[in-house]
Amino acid sequence: MAFELSRAKWLIGVCLPGSDKLSRYTIDAGDLGALTAVLAEARRKVAARCPGAVVAIASCYEAGYDGFWLHRWLREQGVHNEVVDPASIQVNRRARRAKTDRLDLEQLMRVLLAYRRGEPRVCSMVHVPSPEQEDAKRPVRERERLITERGAHTNRIKALLYGQGIGEVFPRRADFVDRLVGMRTADGRPLPPKLVTEIRREHERVCLLDRQVAALEADCAADEENALGAQEARIAQLEQLVGIGAISARLLVREVFYRTFDNRRQVGSYFGLTGTPTADRAGASRGSARAAMRAPARWRSSWLGCGCATSRRAPWPGGSWSGSGR
Repeated sequence: MAFELSRAKWLIGVCLPGSDKLSRYTIDAGDLGALTAVLAEARRKVAARCPGAVVAIASCYEAGYDGFWLHRWLREQGVHNEVVDPASIQVNRRARRAKTDRLDLEQLMRVLLAYRRGEPRVCSMVHVPSPEQEDAKRPVRERERLITERGAHTNRIKALLYGQGIGEVFPRRADFVDRLVGMRTADGRPLPPKLVTEIRREHERVCLLDRQVAALEADCAADEENALGAQEARIAQLEQLVGIGAISARLLVREVFYRTFDNRRQVGSYFGLTGTPTADRAGASRGSARAAMRAPARWRSSWLGCGCATSRRAPWPGGSWSGSGR
């Protein structure tokens, strides 16, 4: 089975053993009752064709907005589901190709069949985190979004003042609002009142984001201090290494260490250290930009080693990339 998911409809393709026909079913998005009926119908047809055989279902869908809840539900129903990395599927680049849900479903089915046959490098499957691991990522990603938003408001204030000939301002200073009243344009005029009002509103957003970032960091520190889990212990280990702060330690543990790497080249490609088929123009692998951006430069240089993909030295005390499932 293959799933082409969208916000309104789900297109399901079913390929039965001994048949070249791809049966298609369309159900409402998220309608688990209709999906259960499709699974039961597929099992009934296979049981009728192969009496006495154990019926097993393999399925896949592309990683996207639907996340991993469907994957977990299918696994609970006894379906061996895989989540496909869409960027790893090879496409015909000879000319502009038609793209519809029906064609995408057929291509996804071909990829699944080839993957089940054991063909190498057909596609890449996403490592699905557990619900706990997925939830542990939220503080790190929320903090990055808040900092990005804060930087946008700060740059907006600087741009508004620079347009009046005023440079070298620091909107995050405690006395910025008091200094704003006394500012003059480059030609000696006071700031226009509507401009001052706009800058005050932008500054209020900056202050709100400062408070939210501080509260988020305090919550993370409290959780790590009170929790005794393996992830918190690993974060504490990483914080003891030179050049790695608390934020980078959380990023590596929450975003990287739960993944499975088969070799050092996969580690290097995830962090953008080696070229990959899904690399962008800057050379960083898609989907790993967050880790590549936040990984300490000292670690990146040590992973490069002497011309190899990564150093053989373990990335944290007592750890090893190979054979550890990290």
